[in-house]
Amino acid sequence: MWKRVVIGVLITLAGLGLVVGFLVGTKALQIKALIAAGGNFELPPEYVTSAIVKEESWRQTLNAVGSLTAVQGVLVSTEVAGKVDGLHFESGEPVESGQLLVELDTSTEEAQLAAAQAEADLASINLDRAERLRQTNTVAAAELDTAQAAFLAAKAQVENLEAMITKMRISAPFSGRLGIRQVNLGQFINNGDPIVSLQSLDPIFIDFAFPQSWVSRVATGLTVEVEVDSYPDTLFEGRITAVDPEVDISTRSINLRATLDNPKGKLLPGMFGQVSVILPEEKLQKVLPATAVVHASYGDSVFVIREKDGRKIVEQQFVRVGEARGDFVSITAGPEVGSAIVSTGAFKLRQGMRVELNNKLAPSMNIDPKPEDS
Repeated sequence: MWKRVVIGVLITLAGLGLVVGFLVGTKALQIKALIAAGGNFELPPEYVTSAIVKEESWRQTLNAVGSLTAVQGVLVSTEVAGKVDGLHFESGEPVESGQLLVELDTSTEEAQLAAAQAEADLASINLDRAERLRQTNTVAAAELDTAQAAFLAAKAQVENLEAMITKMRISAPFSGRLGIRQVNLGQFINNGDPIVSLQSLDPIFIDFAFPQSWVSRVATGLTVEVEVDSYPDTLFEGRITAVDPEVDISTRSINLRATLDNPKGKLLPGMFGQVSVILPEEKLQKVLPATAVVHASYGDSVFVIREKDGRKIVEQQFVRVGEARGDFVSITAGPEVGSAIVSTGAFKLRQGMRVELNNKLAPSMNIDPKPEDS
């Protein structure tokens, strides 16, 4: 009885052992197959666009931010107090040199001038009489001197009142454009009170500063190009007309002034502009699209496209970025001229990855881009 039970248990255990062995063997074969498949697996290629590292001759510039100032600019005011009796201009209009702008009330001064003129006429008559009488020794020399002094004093009083009346007729000291009127008809103004701003706008100055290390590279006569935010599609040209003969001791910079033509009056005093001084020499640069450069904390790099076993792979190379112009940058260290590099899509690559080129997706690159929405 017991023997049969033991034999049954052994048979059962043997059967279970066979089943477990079969399952373990099957799973081992599956794992081995998966490992073999993983060893042969290769990621699909990334689609990128490409560009060629080129050599171009870029003109050299020195750049700064400048401030526009008028060649001549004043706040017209009066030297004497008085009531505004006449206004002969409108705000914002152009005027010529000597054009009458404001008249003050001169009724009191004109009355005083009439009295002074009468005294001057009487003094002139008395002087003539004294000169005739002196020729016949009828009067003493002292009386002639007194008559002469009285005539000169009366004449000076007339000239003083005439000058006062002239000052009460305020004219434009030079040609230019007026600002906003700050006085009204009938208003009493004191000497020094502002009347209107007058600015000469053509030509116009732009003042800017360079560090002292650039002093040897700038001189009068060099061409400058100026851009202002108000007219992003317009480039204003001029020339350096003055270089300060001393360096600012607080900033160690040198001040320069350029003169720009401004026939349409687009440029206004007080505006700031981006100034580029064009240097006479040009320099050969290795140039590539700015989008090709991958910026990282450990350095800037690009991906160079290589051929390997009939496939395209990428090789990461570090670069030293120089000057930027529009959509391009120059490099002073990195791939050689003529090398094919990834121009867009480099951010998703790593060393040795396969790539496929699709330059139909490449954005247009321009050395002087003019975005429509800017």
